[in-house]
Amino acid sequence: MPRSETNPSPRRQELLEAAYAYALRSGLADLSLRPLAEEIQSSPRVLLYLFGSKDGLIRALLARARADELAVITEISDSQDGPGGLQSVARELWRWLSDAAHRGLLTLWVESYARSLIEPDGPWAGFARDTVGDWLALLASGQPPEFRDTEAGLAQRTLVLAALRGALLDLLATGDTARTTAAVHLQLAQSG
Repeated sequence: MPRSETNPSPRRQELLEAAYAYALRSGLADLSLRPLAEEIQSSPRVLLYLFGSKDGLIRALLARARADELAVITEISDSQDGPGGLQSVARELWRWLSDAAHRGLLTLWVESYARSLIEPDGPWAGFARDTVGDWLALLASGQPPEFRDTEAGLAQRTLVLAALRGALLDLLATGDTARTTAAVHLQLAQSG
């Protein structure tokens, strides 16, 4: 029986952080408990005890990744002094997304996003939907309050999110920061 997630043990937290670092380097697609346990100096039995199952571990890792995502959203939202506009929020978001220091997290995000579409009932369930909601909420913070709740406001945020997501996929595939950044800035100038 897994340890309670509402009151996790220090060892569970320690192993979760180590497994998260491993997932940022290696992804989750081919996650196997034995190599993971060896890498983080544990055992499959301990991981199963603490997380209940491999799916339980994956759910915990996705929650950990989402916590990082939400921290970024909060950071960007808090950095906006006054109504800088949707383009300002999107540019700041792109600045963070295009930073090479975040490649591991973003590759894990893309993998998890895709897996949640392919395996909607597995441990990935809801990841893509939830992350879309998170990013749309951040982008809404850059819109005037009277425009946020309109169909046009939602459509504008959706277009910006689609442009950012497409550019991110391209950036992760090619590593071409200059070209993708120029494309994002062009799209934001046209949508503003």
